[in-house]
Amino acid sequence: MSRYTVLITDYAWPDLDIERSILKRIDANLVAAEQSDRDYLKEKIATSDAVMCNWIQIDRPLLEAATRLKIIARLGIGIDSVDTSFCREKNILVGNNPDYCVTEVAEHALAQILSIGRKIAFWHYETMHGRYQIQSGPQMWRMENQTVGIYGFGNTGIALAKKVLGIGMNVIAYSQSRRNNLHGVTFVDREELFRQSDYVSLHVPLLPQNQNLIGYDELCLMKPTASLINTARGGLVDHAALAKALSEDKIAGAALDVQVPEPPELNSAPYNDHRVLLTPHAAFISEESLIDLRKKAAEQIVDCLSGRQPQNIVNGVTVEKTSRQTTQP
Repeated sequence: MSRYTVLITDYAWPDLDIERSILKRIDANLVAAEQSDRDYLKEKIATSDAVMCNWIQIDRPLLEAATRLKIIARLGIGIDSVDTSFCREKNILVGNNPDYCVTEVAEHALAQILSIGRKIAFWHYETMHGRYQIQSGPQMWRMENQTVGIYGFGNTGIALAKKVLGIGMNVIAYSQSRRNNLHGVTFVDREELFRQSDYVSLHVPLLPQNQNLIGYDELCLMKPTASLINTARGGLVDHAALAKALSEDKIAGAALDVQVPEPPELNSAPYNDHRVLLTPHAAFISEESLIDLRKKAAEQIVDCLSGRQPQNIVNGVTVEKTSRQTTQP
């Protein structure tokens, strides 16, 4: 019998060798959920000391019977899939991995900007359908000296800014805190970001206050030649509003890596618009990023169950609080 039980609710890689090798240090048995049925998950969580979760929603109903649970380690950056407030009430630590795929997401956003600007997807589609005619293409402008507006200037926004500046594009940014300064980046207010940018790239978490952050009004502020880039969270964008703005030529296009729901209905607007470049929530992926993610999540659990405070706990709960709760008569 192992000392601890750790449940992994869902994952997108072929094996769990990395996780098991790390959890073995504390004699923890890793159990992979065999189904996503909520009653099944509730029962499994109730008998677990720790949970690792990727996309599954870990909400209050799943957690109410979890008397042993000490920590939820989110296999990702965003924490909108976990009820952090209820976890705080129950003294359950919630951890994320805020920097594991910063490079990959910035690279993906840059690739989207260049692909939209240089019409790569359009030309590929045309040539693959037997139309090898440069005259059939839309207007294009030199990428150098165009302006990328970065909405949210945390780790990923900064990483993108460095890459964009490196190829001679201009960068403006909107950030409520304006904590992070970078030479060559000018902070502007929210409306100016939409008005001035040739590409608006989103790099903020999904919180209740910014659900549908980008709606019809925001899209109408943009240039008719500008495009929207989203590698952050699908819920930041009102996709019905995006479809309307595209149909009215308010903006020139969009590149979307994240949708609501996932997968979306690909035969409906805006996803079936030839001006929309889609990727299937792939911005985070690389061999290196997945190894980092899996190691760090497993190490959070090892630290917590060993009585040490893990890094990147997002809901203010400490191991000391959890220990006191466990030892109360």
